[in-house]
Amino acid sequence: MSAPGPQRVADLLADAARRLAPVTETPRLDAEILLAHALGLRRAKLLARSRDKVHCGDFEALVARRLNAEPIAYITGEWEFFSLLFVIRPPVLVPRPETEHLVETALRHIGTHAADVLDLGTGSGCVAIAIARNAPRSRVIATDIANEALELAAENAVRLGVVLNTRRGDLFDALRPADGPFDVIVSNPPYVEDDEWPRLPPVIRLHEDRRALLGGEDGLDLIRRIVAGAPERLKPGGLLALEIGEKQRDAVAALLEESGFRDIALVDDLAGIPRVARALFTPSPCGRGAG
Repeated sequence: MSAPGPQRVADLLADAARRLAPVTETPRLDAEILLAHALGLRRAKLLARSRDKVHCGDFEALVARRLNAEPIAYITGEWEFFSLLFVIRPPVLVPRPETEHLVETALRHIGTHAADVLDLGTGSGCVAIAIARNAPRSRVIATDIANEALELAAENAVRLGVVLNTRRGDLFDALRPADGPFDVIVSNPPYVEDDEWPRLPPVIRLHEDRRALLGGEDGLDLIRRIVAGAPERLKPGGLLALEIGEKQRDAVAALLEESGFRDIALVDDLAGIPRVARALFTPSPCGRGAG
């Protein structure tokens, strides 16, 4: 069977968007990204050529992968986060737009100062690298329990021209004796309740690493450990910032208060959902914590 002849860009996009509509909320955008990738073009240049006829290359195969609910980032191998282009490979979690609020929270605290920053569970390195790029005087350490995540984070750091110190291990256990104390600790930990897994969208459930998403019966297993361990690693007045789930604001605020944090606040995402819990640590005169 001979390969199909050239087709108009506009027709290819319209047909793909129609077929993708049942599996994505952004079928036209997905089609544009996939066709641009197949043709080796920037999306803006592709749209300027909507009347042109092109040989679509691997476009049909890419659409088939998307029809199987595979994340766009896994198909193209890259994803933009905080205006930086990251290499992404499965099963490492695809960066979400709401996680940019975590970076913004850290950068507001750092300002123009030199800061020691710790990113727990770095995944692709998107949070740590975005901080390092925008606070270039800072020293950033990124931890993860997964080798594939740390390798990807290190690759992204080199590509984006930042120095990132990686540590493999479980949260604070990954750190070396000389690491810290820190001015800022950030984390986008697993915070989805375990019984929510069957109800998550196929794009997540069928492809992404559940270890990076599930946080126990109430979604707070990792958050509890981070909040409990952070005071020993933070400088006085240091910031702890955590991405949290939609219904976790009160529980997380209570955990922070119990561990001696003050100035506890919630940062909403663009949908008005409390997305980042931030707090400052001040050691009690009587020792660790407030009690």
